[in-house]
Amino acid sequence: MFDLARTGEAAELGGYVDAGLPVNMTNDKGDTLLILAAYHAHPETVTALLARGADHTRVNDRGQTALAAAVFRRHAETVRALLDAGAAPEHGTPSAVETARFFDLPEMLTLLAAR
Repeated sequence: MFDLARTGEAAELGGYVDAGLPVNMTNDKGDTLLILAAYHAHPETVTALLARGADHTRVNDRGQTALAAAVFRRHAETVRALLDAGAAPEHGTPSAVETARFFDLPEMLTLLAAR
């Protein structure tokens, strides 16, 4: 299932969740399906998981959120999908804002500030 999130197989992964797979399941590092889909820049998969109740506030074992992962990868469409779902730019350690500042990503800071 984690590979489906990493490769952006939105329809297949959504089908598994619809059939009973826990949408907030985590791997051995605490990464959720949503975090993996966000990190690998798959906005359709992110949207599909959010529509099925994925918790955008969950953090992995390092305190990172799906939003911080999307910011790190500089993927605006994924960032927008998470923000539209209510993801907080200040949540997590490091937060999405802290990630954007640390890696000098002004375009991501602008996107986060617009919400």
